[in-house]
Amino acid sequence: MAVALRIPAEFQDFVHEENVLGREKWTINLGSANASFFEQLFGYMYENVIILGPDDNAEDHTFDALVEPKIEGFEFSVPNQSKTDAFAVWIRYRMQVYDSVGNSASTWTVSAYGKSQKEGIGGTKALQRAAILAMRDAAALILLQMNKATKIAALADGPIDLDKLVSADSSNSGTDDENDRPVGLFAIGGIDEDIE
Repeated sequence: MAVALRIPAEFQDFVHEENVLGREKWTINLGSANASFFEQLFGYMYENVIILGPDDNAEDHTFDALVEPKIEGFEFSVPNQSKTDAFAVWIRYRMQVYDSVGNSASTWTVSAYGKSQKEGIGGTKALQRAAILAMRDAAALILLQMNKATKIAALADGPIDLDKLVSADSSNSGTDDENDRPVGLFAIGGIDEDIE
């Protein structure tokens, strides 16, 4: 199948800044690394991948599915917080999958974790290594679970038939059959979900 990967500007330029315990300011620039990571990952997963930048119009291209990632959450801990010698990073990605005509096919949340031991006096390299390990954790989940979680392979047969979905929803009479729904949710990892 042909898959378009749209890299939004906020994804490509993602920078996280945080003051830890009011003493240290940490700046983590994940943007270009994340964009490159997703481009390589999707190039490995699919033979026909179209990379779309923030200003590219998807209607100018032919594809079976379009995937748009975003960073929904980013957290980290440093040794003086955790009282260990380790830096830890949690990244929560949300991947929106669309069919060839722009209908939302599924949404998938992937939470990933990376941990790296502190070496030497500075912690910048250890924190970077933890972020890279979190991205590798996400890559493994995406490779193993992408189709199961999003049903993206079904889009190779054409766009979602919205009329069938509406009639299937109305005939369910309040029952919730996962096989008839175009949304796939999947989460593993260490970021707490917002609970109301």
